[in-house]
Amino acid sequence: MNVKFLATFAAVSTLGLGVTAGFYHSRINGAAIASQPASAIVLAQAGPAVYQENGIAIKGTDPVAYFRQGQPVTGSTQFTYQWGGATWRFSSAENRDLFAANPERYAPQYGGFCAWAVSQGYTAPIDPTAWKIVDGKLYLNFNQRVQNRWSRDIPGNIAKADRNWPGVLDR
Repeated sequence: MNVKFLATFAAVSTLGLGVTAGFYHSRINGAAIASQPASAIVLAQAGPAVYQENGIAIKGTDPVAYFRQGQPVTGSTQFTYQWGGATWRFSSAENRDLFAANPERYAPQYGGFCAWAVSQGYTAPIDPTAWKIVDGKLYLNFNQRVQNRWSRDIPGNIAKADRNWPGVLDR
């Protein structure tokens, strides 16, 4: 386990919710793509991390809208739900209530981190417009270019990501 994970785990254990210190760095195809403030990554109280920025899951996008409207829809501060150590936003009370009744049904796979990155053994942020529903599950990617790469072998990449998750959080 790395020091950042241990520090975060200790904070979670002590406070119920921990934020890592410093910066989190992502790589795609060996090239550095982003340095995210540590506040972007928070461990859930009982389970794996959820990708978030400033406490807001998946950049404020309504996860239920992907299934019901077939597109990303920006959520509202009026309709929120706390789950997995993050605040989830919704475009309507109905979508919020659907999520609250069954979060695992609507939440993106791999805590909302980039599905390609997880398949490659690390985590990366996402672009809510780079998405796909496969077998009733939502997958998000870093951007459209990465999503195209992930789409070349969706079953293989999902199998690799499933094997890597949630172990990639320890790296």
